[in-house]
Order: sequence, then structure tokens, then C-alpha cells
Amino acid sequence: MDSKRFVTGSIVGGIVLFLTGYVIFNIVLRSFFETNMGSATGLARDPPFLWAIALGCLAYAVLICYAMGARGATGLGGGIRVGAIVGFLLWLTADLISYGSTNATTLTAVLVDAVAAAVHGGIGGAAIGLLVSKMKPGT
Repeated sequence: MDSKRFVTGSIVGGIVLFLTGYVIFNIVLRSFFETNMGSATGLARDPPFLWAIALGCLAYAVLICYAMGARGATGLGGGIRVGAIVGFLLWLTADLISYGSTNATTLTAVLVDAVAAAVHGGIGGAAIGLLVSKMKPGT
């Protein structure tokens, strides 16, 4: 993947991940995660730092773009596959380490979060793959 596609894919992917993350985790799965919190209290930041979430989504999109480039993945299907794998492995890693070292969540929530992250990453990867496949090669 050339640098123009990488940068554009990362920016657009970051925006898609930010928006879809809000829908998936704050609307669709919010009550599930509230029900499956661990014994730790006061963890949620109210209001959240949206700038930090946005930068995290940008970094997530960069990781997906990097993995797509390393795998030679292209198009919608390649983006979905790579994004889903990256999302699942990234969040399963973080969630299991967090579960093993804190009282922030339950094991059920860890597993659901990893699956939801695969969907989330797959959507972000789909947007990146579709966008970069439509772009003319550049530097």
C-alpha cells in the first residue's frame, strides 16, 4: 500500500472506527457491559475524553492499514478479514490481560468484547479496503 492510500485509509478508517465504536459499544452493547462489570467502581470517565478516543481510533486504523499492507490485502473482503482478525486479537489480548490483573470486568464480557471488536474492526477494515481499492496509485 503506497503512502497516499495508507494515510487516507488511516484517516477515513479512524473516523469509521470512532463512529461505529460509539454505536456498537455505547448504544447496542452498553447495558450488557454495565451488567458485566467487575467489582471495581468508578472506572468510567464522565464525560469521556473524546480526543483520546479519537486518537485511539486513528491508531487502530493505522494498525489495520499496516496489517493490510503486510498481508497484501485489498478491497472490501481483504479489509473485512484483516480488520476482523486485528480487532479480535488486539482486544482479546487487552481484555484478557485486564481481566487477569484487575476487577474491571467479567470473563463473559471479555469474550463478548473480543467478538464485538472483530465486528468493529471488520467494519473499519471494510471501509479502508473499499476506499484504498478505489484510489489511483500515488506516492
